[in-house]
Amino acid sequence: MPATMTKGRVPMEIKKLSISAKRQITIPQKFFTMLGFDTEAECTVRGNELVIRPARTNTGGEFAEQILADLIAKGYSGNDLLERFKKAQGQVRPAVEAMLVDAEQVASSESGYISYEDVFGTEDEE
Repeated sequence: MPATMTKGRVPMEIKKLSISAKRQITIPQKFFTMLGFDTEAECTVRGNELVIRPARTNTGGEFAEQILADLIAKGYSGNDLLERFKKAQGQVRPAVEAMLVDAEQVASSESGYISYEDVFGTEDEE
């Protein structure tokens, strides 16, 4: 049975896992189902924690329409549009992950105030 702790106001369930000689672990069925794992997982190091979560299938595609509209409005077309779109789309996920780290630090009072402009930049930045 998993132990329950609280991080801030968020309850967390904790279960100790065994690691095999091949460095393998088994995700408890309750966690596997609750988090929606399928056949792949992402593994990230965050500080001194190893975070395992269901693999995400999108790679910034959720912003594709906005990225394209912005690039077209700036006058890009053809191969130039395609190359700039690929570059912009590749920057979405790292930017969002950085924002999440910043938000966690602010929430846990590890850093000071972060403004909207700090997170999203200004309109005139490219």
